Amino acid sequence: MGVVLSRLWRLLGRSLSSKVATSAQAPTNIKSAESVESCPSQSSTSSANSFIHIAIVGSGIGGLSLAVGCLRNNVSFTIYESAAQYSVIGAGVGLGPNALRAMALISPELRGLYDTISSGNLSQDKLHVAMEALYAEPGFGSNRGWTPQPFGAPCYERTSAHRRDLLNILTSQIPANVVQFNKRVTEIQQFPDEGRVVLSFADGTTATATAVIGCDGVKGVSRGVVLSPAGHPEEVAPVFSGKYAYRSIVPMATAERLLGDYAGDAKCFNGPNVNVMTYPISSGTECNIVACKFTDAPWMHPQWTHRVTEEAVRADFSNVDERLVTLITCAEPVQWALHHHIQTSIYYHGLVCLLGDSAHATTPHQASGASMSIEDALILSHVLGVVNDWKELSAAFAAYDAVRRPRAQRIVRTSQELGAIYACQDPHYGEDMGKIVKNLNERFLWIWEHDLGADMKSVRSIFKEKKSEA
Repeated sequence: MGVVLSRLWRLLGRSLSSKVATSAQAPTNIKSAESVESCPSQSSTSSANSFIHIAIVGSGIGGLSLAVGCLRNNVSFTIYESAAQYSVIGAGVGLGPNALRAMALISPELRGLYDTISSGNLSQDKLHVAMEALYAEPGFGSNRGWTPQPFGAPCYERTSAHRRDLLNILTSQIPANVVQFNKRVTEIQQFPDEGRVVLSFADGTTATATAVIGCDGVKGVSRGVVLSPAGHPEEVAPVFSGKYAYRSIVPMATAERLLGDYAGDAKCFNGPNVNVMTYPISSGTECNIVACKFTDAPWMHPQWTHRVTEEAVRADFSNVDERLVTLITCAEPVQWALHHHIQTSIYYHGLVCLLGDSAHATTPHQASGASMSIEDALILSHVLGVVNDWKELSAAFAAYDAVRRPRAQRIVRTSQELGAIYACQDPHYGEDMGKIVKNLNERFLWIWEHDLGADMKSVRSIFKEKKSEA
């Protein structure tokens, strides 16, 4: 009953969400984008302007959000995905109000669909609570007299979803004929003077597009194609962030059995060298768990996942309440190394541009990785919608870089900083949870309250300036 009431409360509270999108993003006369192989040549367009066709590499949250934005802005594209089908693998995804506004500006319909799959806190009086902070130690701080303390803001509404469900609503908006599967990109060649890019795939085939948007993640090929020739080869490889995570999804009934009153609503358990997040997804029927272990040692394993024993998991959380440790061990004992791109000097080179994790992979501590990719998709699809000639793409990418990179890179830096605070490694905060909560109630506001409408105006203004300089 609590799940049902929570869902009704949240849906009623969002009655105005469909009105968020402004007329600036109203749908145009959307054309059906075709595959690169069958699209008309640039000289055969019916208008005086050169035909533009974008190759989107990768169909994660960022790539799919960009595709929806391109459809609404009448930008022709093809998605190339290395897997045999859309991925349904993943865990929970938290989206802040900034991401929800970006989603509504990309597509009010998509925003409405998100309401049908998202979950908030199960307590009705915690609608605006992001999480409640506790000590991870035995007793969760009760021996210190600590009770769960919330952090959030009036502008914030607790909302999370299963990544599978989010991908499903995104793919429901995208025509089947604009996606090609089993297309793992091995090389990207640019011919900037000719306005074309050639993609080579592992299956031996190639495709041609006007430009490439690399949404291929932290290990993607596109990052090297941008940063190496732009003079920053040392920034291509992701950097181990000094922590790994255990991830799992368990039935909410299991979380309630183990944690009692500490289950149901989103919680943040903090302690020396550990940080554990739990929150509801799947309409409150499941609990998502991310348990981070901080280390000074480098990541020594060839893969980014490393299977260990349950004893090793327990050793990692030896200073943590047994109830929480038992919940963590419900997952497969797999360590997920957390890497990030702490420095990225530019998001584009020539006719190749980066979006999402390929540009600014981040740690999960500010719950902003997916949010930033949706913001990216909004701004990039918006500026691509006003490009009339392939020769203007450089100006469009430069404008996107100017608007998005400072904000996204700040997210990466501050997320790493917050991880240290959670893990009681910051000397200013130490284990003083009161000071930590005060910081949490302030530090997210610049993320959540960001004016995306102003960004849309800014990217168009910068685009015009860059175009006139060319």
